[in-house]
Amino acid sequence: MPQGQPSVVPEDGLTTRQRRNRPLVVVHTGIGKGKSTAAFGLALRAWNQGWPIGVFQFVKSAKWKVGEENALRVLGACGEGGSVDWHKMGEGWSWVQRDEQLDNEEKAREGWEQVKRDLAAETYKLYVLDEFAYPMHWGWVDVDEVVAVLRDRPGTQHVVITGRNAPEKLVEFADLVTDMSKVKHPMDAGQKGQRGIEW
Repeated sequence: MPQGQPSVVPEDGLTTRQRRNRPLVVVHTGIGKGKSTAAFGLALRAWNQGWPIGVFQFVKSAKWKVGEENALRVLGACGEGGSVDWHKMGEGWSWVQRDEQLDNEEKAREGWEQVKRDLAAETYKLYVLDEFAYPMHWGWVDVDEVVAVLRDRPGTQHVVITGRNAPEKLVEFADLVTDMSKVKHPMDAGQKGQRGIEW
């Protein structure tokens, strides 16, 4: 593909500028490492553009301290770039489904309700819905509703969703989908996660 030239120009009646500035739904899924990390990289770019950012962490423990949270909070409060709000809903690890998941299910639904309110109010320019693929995969949040809400969202709000097992309907609807595949990981050889790499 020649640089700067799309391989296909859609017959959608939009100008090049209108099409270029169209808000996106981005999905990072797959079994490999880096889904959330890539989403937070987008958040850094959004912060640099001065966009207000809303991070919604689904399922992961509210007590879990992630490095990206501290960094983005500091950036959001520094007076340069965009603002950053961070919302935590989960009480347990996203990749382990436990008997006590009822609390997580309720919190995930509450989190989705808040995202819907913020989308309707156009609160943020970028939404990072971290680990949101899990509540949809587990049936806690209705995929058809998510797709409908994202399709009808007002303004120019970008949404990035992370997590394994992203539902096919979401994948089909999204504008940009990356499947993180694992080739090799230290955990395969019994090495636990470490500071600065996993958190």
